[in-house]
Order: sequence, then structure tokens, then C-alpha cells
Amino acid sequence: MTTQGIEPRKLRRLADGLTVGRALLGLPLILALASNQLALGWWLLLLGGLSDWADGVLARRAGGGSTWGARLDPLTDKILIAAPLLWIGAVGLLPLWAIWLLLARELLISGWRSGATGGGPASRGGKAKTILQFGSLLLLLWPWSGAGWAQLMGWWLFWPSLLLALSSAWGYLRKADQP
Repeated sequence: MTTQGIEPRKLRRLADGLTVGRALLGLPLILALASNQLALGWWLLLLGGLSDWADGVLARRAGGGSTWGARLDPLTDKILIAAPLLWIGAVGLLPLWAIWLLLARELLISGWRSGATGGGPASRGGKAKTILQFGSLLLLLWPWSGAGWAQLMGWWLFWPSLLLALSSAWGYLRKADQP
């Protein structure tokens, strides 16, 4: 991704635009899954994951993202993750208690981050958790032939992502307890 010569303000605006676009993907994603259009849902989730990566690259190249983007980015990730998780729970690919635990963690940490200065930057564990979640969900939603192996791999990848989610939440909350 070449962004040399583009002023930082324009890079931040572009990163923020990708973040808003990712937030808007949640509704078509859940609608595609609910209407059994798994291939469309898979592509929307992939597009959302790639836009998450791209807006991070743009923000770093701008010398840092906007405060608004720092607060909105983690929330859009939650929207994009929650949509397929709700469908996955509804069709029984993962146990509901595990999905509930993950979504409860996401709401708790989103609440903490919204009150933190600068949106509470993501930890390494939080970033790794997001990558594992996207990978797990893409495999669980695999719509093409041979979906059994992909769903099995996605199922196994979900559990380390859940453990990372809980351990990174613990790290965020320990930080919140310190002055």
C-alpha cells in the first residue's frame, strides 16, 4: 500500500472512512448469513478484516489516527465480529455460552476503552485475539465444498481466540485499576 506523498490529514480521513465502512458491513453480513448466502457473508467478513488492517496501516503512516477513529475502530470490530457470532450461535456451530462469554468481554472492554484517554490503545494480546477471531470466523463460515475441514479448523481456532480475549481483558482491567 503506497501512501507516500499523501498528507497525514488525508490519510487519517481515509482511515476513518474505512472504519465507518466496516461498521456498515455488519448489517449486510448478518442479513447474508440469515438468508443462507454464506459466500456473500464470507466475502463481507473478509472485506471487513482487510479494511481493519488497511485503516491501521493508514493511521500509522499518518503518524497516528484521529481520536475519533481510535474510539470508533474497536467498536466497528465488535460489530463485525458479533454479526457472524450470532449466526454461528443460532445454527449451533459453537456453544452459546462461549459466544456469550466472548460478547460480554467485548462489551466490557469497549466500555472501558470508551472512557480511556485516546480510546485505550489495543494491547498485543487484543490484536492477536482479533486476528484469531477473524481467522476462526472465516473458517467457520467457509461456504465452499469441503466445508467440514474448514469448520473443524475454525472451531479449534476459536478456543485460543477466546482464551486470548479473556486474558487480554484481564490485562486491560488491571491497567484500568492503576492510577
